[in-house]
Order: sequence, then C-alpha cells, then structure tokens
Amino acid sequence: MEMNPPRNKMKRASGFSLVSEDVIENILSRLPALSFASAACVSKCWNKVCGRILSRPKFASALSLNPSLHDAVNEVFEKVLSEPISPHFAIACIGKQFSLEVAHQLITQKLGSKVPVITNAASGIIGADACSDELKEIRWESSDDDDDDDQDDETDSQGDSLLDKGIVLVVGFVPGLKVDAIPLLRPKTVPQIALVDKFLMDISSFTASVSDCLSPAGIILFGDRNIDMKPILAKMDFAMNEETVIVGDATGCFLCRRADDSQNDHADTNLDAVALVFARDKNKSDGAGIGEIQFHVTLSTGVMPFGPQLQAVCVIAKDTECSWLTARLQGQYEILDGEGLLGDISDQFNGEESPDLYIGVVQQRECCIGTESSSRASLAFYEVLGGDKEFFIINGVGIKPGDSFLFYHSDSDTASSSCGDAYRNLANLKEESKRKNCLRPRNVEEEEVFGGLIFSCVHRGESFHHDTDSFPFRENFPGVPLAGVFCGGEIGRGSSSSISQEDDEENSARCCLHYHSTVYLVMSYVPATSER
Repeated sequence: MEMNPPRNKMKRASGFSLVSEDVIENILSRLPALSFASAACVSKCWNKVCGRILSRPKFASALSLNPSLHDAVNEVFEKVLSEPISPHFAIACIGKQFSLEVAHQLITQKLGSKVPVITNAASGIIGADACSDELKEIRWESSDDDDDDDQDDETDSQGDSLLDKGIVLVVGFVPGLKVDAIPLLRPKTVPQIALVDKFLMDISSFTASVSDCLSPAGIILFGDRNIDMKPILAKMDFAMNEETVIVGDATGCFLCRRADDSQNDHADTNLDAVALVFARDKNKSDGAGIGEIQFHVTLSTGVMPFGPQLQAVCVIAKDTECSWLTARLQGQYEILDGEGLLGDISDQFNGEESPDLYIGVVQQRECCIGTESSSRASLAFYEVLGGDKEFFIINGVGIKPGDSFLFYHSDSDTASSSCGDAYRNLANLKEESKRKNCLRPRNVEEEEVFGGLIFSCVHRGESFHHDTDSFPFRENFPGVPLAGVFCGGEIGRGSSSSISQEDDEENSARCCLHYHSTVYLVMSYVPATSER
C-alpha cells in the first residue's frame, strides 16, 4: 500500500509554504481582529508576519445610536474589530438610559480578561458612526422615557438627541506602553485624603513596576459626578511630573475592570474616580525597535474673566454642598454687597439670557504626598449659585479667607475664538511632525498621529454649530480615528512637551478642571531610529 500522500496534496502543502511573506502579509492584514489573532498562532512564520503588521500603535473607535443596547454593542465591536488589533485598553461611553451594569458586562465579555475596561455614562458622545462612518456629535440634555421612538434625522442634523441611548467605543493598541485601570475607592470610615494618597501611591507603584520612572506618560481620568474632583486633581498635579498628561471627565458615572481581573468585571461600584494609566514599558524601549507614543493636549476655553480682582474675607462651608462667602476689593477693607453686585452683573447682559457665572479662585495650598510637601498655587472654578445680602453663595467648598478671585462668565465668542486657537495649535503639531519626517532617512518609518480623544462641555453646543468641537482635530488630521464625550467638567493638564495652550490664568496658577471648555488629547507615534 502506498504510504506517502498523493503528490498533488504534497504540492498544495509545500506550495503554500513557498508563498512569499509579502503575499502572506497582504492576506493577513485584511483579516478581522479575531481571525488575525488565530492566524498569529498558526506558525512562527505567520506570527512574525502578524507582528510586523501590528507593529505600530492603533486606535479604533465606533459610535452607534441603536436604541437596543445589545445591538449597539454588537455594532461598535463589529466595526472596531473589523481590522487587525490587539486591545490594550477599552473605553466605552454610553447614554444614561442604557443600563451601565449590563453595558459593562457585555463589553467586558467581548474582551480578554487582561484588557482594562472603563464604561462611563455620559451627557453625549462623539464618534464615527459604525454603519455610515459619518462623524457625529450627540448631546443629551434630558432622560425622557417617552421619547424611545424619536431617534430620527433631526438628531443627526442638529446634534441634539431626545433619546439618551447610544454608545461610543474606543479600543487601543499601544506597543511600548503598559496600561491599567487604577481605582480611587470611596471612603467609608477612612478619610478621603488618606484614600487619595493611596490612589496616587497605586499609580506610582504600577508605573514603577513596569517602567523606569515613577510618573506615567498619560492618564485618562473619570471622576464621579457626586464628588468634588478639584482637591484630587490638585494633589495629582503636585504628585505627577511635568511630562504627565491628564485628561478626562470629572462628572462621570462609571464601572471599571482592571487588567487581568476577570473575577471583578463589574463589582467596582463604590469608586470616587478611576484612572486609566499609561506607563512606558521598560522592557520595550527604543533599543528594542519600538518607537515612542506621545500625548499632546490643547484646550479651547469657554469662560471669560471680567471685573476687578476680589479677596475672600469670611467663608462659611455648608456641609460639602456649597459655601457662603463675603468679599472685598483687593487692597480695600469695605465688604461688598454680594446680592447687589450679582444683580448689577445680571443687568449688564441687557435682558439676554444670563450666562453661567463662576469665580476663578487662586488657591495657594500646602500639598503633601508621603513625606514630601510643597506650597503650590492652583486655579479652581466654582459656580455662583446666587447671593444673600453681603454673601455670595458658591457651589462647592475649599475656599479660604484671603484667597483672591475673579468673576468669569460663559461666553460663546470666547469659545469660538479659542476653538480657532486649538485648531492652530494642532496645525502647528502637524507641521512640526512633517518637518521631522523630512529630516528622517528614507528607510525609517514616519512619525504620525494615530488617534484623538475629546472631552467637551455639553453646554457649549447651545450657541454653536453641532460639529464645532471636533473641527480642530478632524480638519488637521482627516481620516485619523477620533472619539469623544460630552460632560460637565473637563479635565485637562498638559505637559511641557505638549501642545502649548493659551493660559489667561493669573500668574503661575495652573487649572486642571475646566468648564465650558473642550480638551483635545492627540496621540502620536515617533518610530525608533532603527525601525524599518
């Protein structure tokens, strides 16, 4: 009996093995993510080819307005996994009428247990539609259960939706970085300040375990809408070095799963915040042929300062909800009539709809992390709720007698103008990248922007065209994946190497929590000099 296989079968087997790696690469690069992952396990040759295909960072995102949660999740996953990608992290922002718990469970089940995941209920979403690829900006102002059938073309054309149902999903592949979700636990018996210190130590410990430094390259932060993020951000600003970029949503409602935490998929409900931390991998440095991912931040502000500088005199905190304070002109002694002054401010707008009013307070505080302490000035915004005789009533606590402040009001002209500034900042980044690429040898891969995230105030859109917020990014980087979220407090802290942001704040006080603003995070990749 013939023991050898038929010659035609031998030819087929040996013939495929003789196919060039370029042809194999062309075939494998067209596979969806799951099939691509399986192909990487077929042989050493295929694994090598797959590694070459997926050697640069990748950012995939998709948006769905399908009113069915299960169908919406399926649509965005089908889109983001339609090409080769090995997820290192995932962020999903959903409408508030979707179940956060169910959405988080569906999303984590579709991703491996080693992938950190944050699912956040937002006031609106930005992204490319999973079916049409059209970039959409959707703001949700209400949660009306009677509007389940009102998702129509008006939603797309006006940028407003009567139906708080939708999802935008972001999945990232970031070689050269290690990523994990670090939670800030909600205090029960322990004071919050102790848990904030532990939170910062957890971030530092994770970073030190995978990197050569204690401070991460970037952080995407989500804070609970019921807590005050200002003191937390002030401590983070003190603890992190100048190169660490921090962006995010301070008014979220979220669930998270840490990397390799499959048994705790959606149990972290008692959190004040969660940080998606990006640390440089010491085992995959430039010498290993892997380039560097860089984070850049720019800001479009939407508030305008006015009036003279004032100084807080008497401050009365009402629980953790609000403060009553009296004030005087800087350098004078007479206490101002708070209620009367607010009436005069309202009259200045000549019957127009009154803008949102804030005070921007310069707070010189002693910051302590472990044994380190230092005096640091920060700028914190507080919404003005009203007045009562000589008192101003302010939303939030933390102001002290002697703090100086200015009044600010929301202003559409300022927002529109600063949106132009953001556009020019991003254009400068693009031109700088082009200049560097011209100086690179021909056999070296080019620097590129591979993704962007937007955190924008939901109220900015009331006086704008619905697509204004995404304009600076999409005009400078057409075709680059982009996603975003609308919120009520935008976190933005740039680094010294990031895009410069116009800073009208007083002296050297830095602001990390903004209002009526849009924060742009741009992610770029600089190839290693040895990369070919």
